[in-house]
Amino acid sequence: MNKSELIAQMAEKSGLSKKDSEKALGAFLDTVVETLKNGDKVSLVGFGTFEVRERAARTGLNPRTKEPIEIAASKAPGFKAGKGFKDEVNNK
Repeated sequence: MNKSELIAQMAEKSGLSKKDSEKALGAFLDTVVETLKNGDKVSLVGFGTFEVRERAARTGLNPRTKEPIEIAASKAPGFKAGKGFKDEVNNK
């Protein structure tokens, strides 16, 4: 499912127009991104948690030359599914 299909499905299930559903999805995504940028996490009980995961600096290998290279520390967004969400997916 891509973004436009998701918006259409949201509109159908909520009774909102596609335009309003697109605004709602955009606002949700913007809020999650902004919250993660600030170092906080977003927890939706029964669905899951969006959080920032720290990746430590490490030494890697250049696959072509096999020379060691330094990979800088970074932050990556992560999602951990909640129990309710996992149960729904497993009980198709």
